[in-house]
Amino acid sequence: MEPHGDFAPTQVFARDEETPAPASRWLDVQFTGSGSEYFRIWIVNLLLTLVTLTLYWPFARARRMAYFQNNTLVGGDPLGFHADPWKMFRGYLLMLVLGISYWAVSNFAPALSWVPFLVLMVLWPALWRASLQFRLRNTSWRGVRLAFQGDLKSAYMAMLPFFLPGLAFVLAVPFLEADEDLAGEVAQGALALTGVVTLLFMVLVPWFWTRLKRYQHGGYSFAQERTELRLGAGQMYLLFFKLLGVTLLVLLAALALALVIVVISMGTAAISGGFLSGGGWVAIVPIFIVVTFYLSIPLVLGPYVAARTQNLLWDNTRSERVVFQSQLRFRSLFGITLVNWLLIVLTLGLYWPFAKVRTARVKLEAMALEVQGDVDQWLAQAQQKGKGVLGDAAGDFFGMDMGL
Repeated sequence: MEPHGDFAPTQVFARDEETPAPASRWLDVQFTGSGSEYFRIWIVNLLLTLVTLTLYWPFARARRMAYFQNNTLVGGDPLGFHADPWKMFRGYLLMLVLGISYWAVSNFAPALSWVPFLVLMVLWPALWRASLQFRLRNTSWRGVRLAFQGDLKSAYMAMLPFFLPGLAFVLAVPFLEADEDLAGEVAQGALALTGVVTLLFMVLVPWFWTRLKRYQHGGYSFAQERTELRLGAGQMYLLFFKLLGVTLLVLLAALALALVIVVISMGTAAISGGFLSGGGWVAIVPIFIVVTFYLSIPLVLGPYVAARTQNLLWDNTRSERVVFQSQLRFRSLFGITLVNWLLIVLTLGLYWPFAKVRTARVKLEAMALEVQGDVDQWLAQAQQKGKGVLGDAAGDFFGMDMGL
């Protein structure tokens, strides 16, 4: 395999060319959780999080992650979850301190608002990598822990481009807030520079996103296997343009629906008289279009992006002996999302945990893994090398989960 640019190369284990390829088998993914079970966990988590002013949130997150992972079966065997909630609590406190610091500086010393943003920009890739390491290290399958082996340098190279528009804006703020003598050309130049950087960033987002996902999916490791993401930026740009097309279609559909309702309303008002007969529909149509488009984001665009992205990423993720497959259909996810939101509204939010379980099931059960060779043999080898359930516990002592 060839390394991807600046990122760490994927490890390859050589095989004798004369040795026949080992037989492969498919491992399906099943989710056995139920909405009623998760509802009890969710309601307790919600109440304790509110009572403790969000301090219980990392413990609630640990319970939620444990439930979903323990009910996810790969090839008939469940995933294990071994994280210490107190280490997740440390990470939560760190994120809370960073958030409060940024809020305080932004409100009481606006001229120095770039300082906490710069600190966050410097720390965020390392925190994100630490979260991936923590999450994978505390997940196991059949007694062997997963791992994340992406290096720190590649994390910075993959993540920092996403901060460019924000950094340009923060650096331009002092010029935009200058007194009237310095405003004018300097402020206009700073504003123009910010606009150019933002526009350039939007054009490059698919490329940046591809680099980010190459790093993330190229760092997953299990036993002797380390994955790589064979995904080109062109495929991500194609998905980006498809999303723009779907967004345009949704907007046109909202406009057409608004016009139909206006015609019907005008006909009804002309017969009976009323607000719409006096031209009140002119003010209602834009509002209706905006509301319809806003509702279509979670109902249409969200499922479309989730389905296409999951399939694109996992269909191109593989290691030497493991190939992933995802066949998540937009129609299935759209139908479940539509019913979920209707029931959430009708139950005033109480259907939320049931919706999470239904969504998790359709996403997970669309996945499958093709494994070459004897799984039991290379799992046994991994356990002998100290990569079992307790093998990574010492390295986890200083680990923290940032919830990223």
